[in-house]
Order: sequence, then structure tokens, then C-alpha cells
Amino acid sequence: MEKIKETFTDDETARQEVYRLTKYTKILTCLILLLIGSCIYILHGRTVQVPIVGPNAEKTTAGDYLSYVSEAVIRPFDNSKEGELAAYGHRLITETYKYLGPEVKEGMVTGNNLACSSCHLNGGTKAYAAPYIGLSGVFPIYIGRENKVESLEERINGCFERSMNGKAIPVNSKEMRAMISYIKHLSRDVAIGKRIEGQGFVQLNKPNRAADRIKGAAVFKRYCITCHGENGQGNRRGQSGDGKGYLYPPLWGNDSFNDGAGMARLLTAARFIKGNMPLGATAENPILTDEEAYDVAAYINSFSRPQKANKELDYPDLTKKPKDCPYPPYIDQVTITQHKLGPFNF
Repeated sequence: MEKIKETFTDDETARQEVYRLTKYTKILTCLILLLIGSCIYILHGRTVQVPIVGPNAEKTTAGDYLSYVSEAVIRPFDNSKEGELAAYGHRLITETYKYLGPEVKEGMVTGNNLACSSCHLNGGTKAYAAPYIGLSGVFPIYIGRENKVESLEERINGCFERSMNGKAIPVNSKEMRAMISYIKHLSRDVAIGKRIEGQGFVQLNKPNRAADRIKGAAVFKRYCITCHGENGQGNRRGQSGDGKGYLYPPLWGNDSFNDGAGMARLLTAARFIKGNMPLGATAENPILTDEEAYDVAAYINSFSRPQKANKELDYPDLTKKPKDCPYPPYIDQVTITQHKLGPFNF
């Protein structure tokens, strides 16, 4: 009996030793992985971001997406032809003015000196700033403005013609293929056909009144002039004509988006502003209230900007035309002023 008891005690001691060894091994492994992650963060910086979504993208929550995006690091581009093309696409997105802008002899595609990332913040990776993440898996998609199913290439050209106040580029050009490759690079962990939280803009509780541009001017003066200037003309990196673009873009005038762009619509602009402006604002922690974003969007869009030709051809099916579209024709009898400023209770 004593021998059996002694054997049992030895076995229990061995099991405890194995348990302790396994526990310490797991702790050490976690510490090593944390150290590797920290090194990657330091080496690669914070220039391009990716989400933490994969095959179960439909289960990703806004909290998961936002918290990770705010801390994400660059995913290195592959050392391949496609990786090189995606890297070029990143440069085109973040330095559009340098490659395709009106001040660059080889460019002359865009009609202003903005970058795609002037609206698609952080290279198209910031949640609720119209990020590119996941887009390659949801296009082709129906677009009401053209009343047809469009490819991603067509949608990009829509931005060139409106937000960039320029012209379309060939869908098989190196530049288009590079931008598509970059968007695919950002989207490769997102399940095909699945939308993730953070695409598009935040929701806005629309005030049941017309936007007040006088109040909007006060909001602009308090929060916006530091970056965009009192006259809304932004802050250039260099001098006019040098092709270096803006540190902070102009919000109206000849070098801004034209009146056919999405940002020329009050509600679209207000949703973008609420989730992203002033710098530091996020969808989870906005700085402006819904009413402040609503009013300052109306103030910004009250100024002149380039005119998009043939806007009357937009929305062939007028039932698809957004209430805040600031130009006719309309299917209703509401005035242009109310379409521009609200209230949008019709």
C-alpha cells in the first residue's frame, strides 16, 4: 500500500511540473509575440492601415474595426509585380497632385491639386471616411447617379470627374490598374461580397430645420480655420505651381471639388465632417454635434466652386435622386433652396 501511495504522489508531482512548464511556456510565447508586434510597429510606422476582418467579416463590429484601424500599421507590399503596382497605387492615392495634377506636365488628369486621400483619409483606410477596405469585393454595384451597375474602375473615374474636377482615365492604364491593385491590397482580408463596419460615413440625425449658414460660419471659425484658413483655401505644402499639393485642402474655390461631387451635397458633407473633423474626431468620439456638422457643411457649400458640366443628366431615374442633391431636375415640387439647405422632411 505504501508503495502504491508513493507512486501516486510521484505521478501527481510530475503532472504539476508539466502543468507549470506548459503555463510558463505559454506566457513566454505571448511575450515573444508581443515583442515581435512592437518591433513591426516601430519599423513600419502608421502610414497605411488594414482591418482585422477575414472570412467572418460580417461579424465584425464597429468597435472592432475602429479600435484596430486607429492602431494599425502598414502591411508591407509584396515583393512582386503586383506588390509594386499596389505601392504605386498608394502613391497615386496619397499624392495625386504629384502624378496626375494640373501643375505636373505629365499629369493634367485632375483639375485641382487635391489628393484622393483628401476625402478618403489616411490613404483610404480611416473608418467612416469612405475607406477603400473591402470595396474590391462589393463592386460591381448599382449607382443611382448613373442608374446602372458600375465597375470599381467606373466609380474611380466618377471621382476623377467630380471630386478631382478632372477627366476619366483609361480603365486599362497603368494608373488605374495600380489604384485597383492598391484597393485589393487593402481588401484582401475581407470576405468577397461582405460589407464591413466603417465603410461610407457615419449616420447623422438630421435637424428638422433648414441649415443655418450663420451658425455654420461660427463653427468654421472655431474649429476649421487653423487648417483650412479663414478663406477656406487650405494650406499648401509649397507654392502655387510647384505640384506639391496641400497639407490641408481648400474647401471651396477654383482648386476644390466641383458642384457635382458628393461633398457638394449638404448631408454627405455633414456626415463626413461629423465622423472626421476637426482632426482627431472619430465616429466613436465626434467633436462636433449633428447640428454643428449640419450647419458648417451648409456654410462650406455656400461658396462658389467649379461647375460640373451636364449635371442635368445625373440620376436618369429621378426617384433615386437624393433629397440633398443641390441641382435640378427633381421629381418633386420642392424648391432648390430646400434641396440645398433642408429641412429634408419631404
